[in-house]
Amino acid sequence: MQTSQKHPSSAGVHFYHQPVQGIYQMLQSNLCHDSSSQGTTSVSFETCKEQYFTLESCPAPTAFMDCDDSPSYASVSSKRTPFSPQGSQSCYSDHHQSSDNAYGSPISGLSSVDDGHGLKHKLRELEISLLGLDESDIVDSCGCCMAKVGLQGASQLAKHDWDQIVENIPQLDLKGVLKVCAQAVSDDDIPIARGWMDNVLGRMVSVSGDPIQRLGAYLLEGLRARLESSGNLIYKSLKCEQPTSQELMSYMHILYQICPYWKFAYISANAVIEEAMANESRIHIIDFQIAQGTQWYLLIQALAHRPGGPPSLRVTGVDDSQSIHARGGGLQIVGERLTDYARSCGVPFEFHSAAISGCDVVRGNIEIRHGEALAVNFPYVLHHMPDESVSTENHRDRLLRLVKSLSPKVVTLVEQESNTNTSPFFHRFVETLDYYTAMFESIDVACPRDDKKRISAEQHCVARDIVNMIACEGVERVERHELLGKWRLRLSMAGFKQCAFSSSVMAATQNLLKDFNQNYRLEHKDGALYLGWMHRHMATSSAWR
Repeated sequence: MQTSQKHPSSAGVHFYHQPVQGIYQMLQSNLCHDSSSQGTTSVSFETCKEQYFTLESCPAPTAFMDCDDSPSYASVSSKRTPFSPQGSQSCYSDHHQSSDNAYGSPISGLSSVDDGHGLKHKLRELEISLLGLDESDIVDSCGCCMAKVGLQGASQLAKHDWDQIVENIPQLDLKGVLKVCAQAVSDDDIPIARGWMDNVLGRMVSVSGDPIQRLGAYLLEGLRARLESSGNLIYKSLKCEQPTSQELMSYMHILYQICPYWKFAYISANAVIEEAMANESRIHIIDFQIAQGTQWYLLIQALAHRPGGPPSLRVTGVDDSQSIHARGGGLQIVGERLTDYARSCGVPFEFHSAAISGCDVVRGNIEIRHGEALAVNFPYVLHHMPDESVSTENHRDRLLRLVKSLSPKVVTLVEQESNTNTSPFFHRFVETLDYYTAMFESIDVACPRDDKKRISAEQHCVARDIVNMIACEGVERVERHELLGKWRLRLSMAGFKQCAFSSSVMAATQNLLKDFNQNYRLEHKDGALYLGWMHRHMATSSAWR
């Protein structure tokens, strides 16, 4: 962390000329709908002497995560997440830019592109209040331009009394500061961005603090990596050391137990598949994110109790090589475990492995047998497939067309309800901030704040996704979430029709929330199930044929 420079008092920061808290409230009420449980999250500090840890200084109980040397910031690729515990599947194809398509969603934070001038105007008002700029420093061009910040950012920076800003940190709202810093990065305003990162944000974030402080630590690292355009910097900052398979599985299990996101995917999809296959004697399931195979233990158990005897079940597991470390071995481990369990339940069972990234799957990788009823499962995996904005091959839509050609009886899709695919950088940052604020709050209520295992789980299973979304572009950005509205359009274009959920499917899914905090909620809307935390939709489950 750099030492703050001394500046003449005449260039002081006019914090009280326009109340800072009022500016933040106006910022948050006009920029976007903050739908996390606390609305405007104010950071309070017990004393100026309290210590705040960045990722560089955090006394983490275990080493951080695996890393690979890379020549560019784009190499900060996401490998593990609470929504994809084994590893993100990505394809390296020709990069192709496209404009953003914003689709509506019941509740999705900043899910559509806001008015650019109004957005920047609010940010500039906040920055002016924080930095104490004189009116002579500002040019009212479209109400949002600062003449001496940007090309002349270095000289402008010299006017900012970062020491005085640091002294007033207890009055600053961390979300607001993160947004101002992200806007500076978006504008290539390097001096201002560095000023906020090195002098202010580094003192406000902590991987062992409250939810917004913990999230802020990872967002800060993403901003630094993007600014430096260097994967080496971010890997050094994150103290990348690959945990053992046992440790990684332990971290994943913690999130699986304390949050309902994966159980929501498993239970809702299983209920749909079981209902669709009620009269079938031979079932084939293609799982494009087989992971540990955990989902199918539940279905095997249900099929074992079917009146008249269980059907035969064949599972094809698609998985790439990145999952080997997390699992401690290849897909044969999953196959052996599922086979043993099915045998104990009296269910005829076969397992076939497709050790290949989902975006590389072609017709020849899938064995289709006459007389089998086919179900295809996409649990938090399609958003890893590069689309038309990344590659002319558009694996996201290509894979959907391939699946449609197999004539499945049902397709289950579970995805994060977030818009980070083709959004411009700043809007993607705000959406990531909003979405993961809700996630970190939902994690926070389930574990004590000083729980070292929870800290490690967040670092190893969540942080890398966040950094990937903020720091990376092109083929290296594999975390590309879309709203249900966009998925509905893609599936419809591939020839699918949405299936309505029955009352039994909804009841089975609702039942799982009994074991979690009362702030989780389940909503049935537009033929899909929405899992939410407070007023923020976090994930959706839908069925297609």
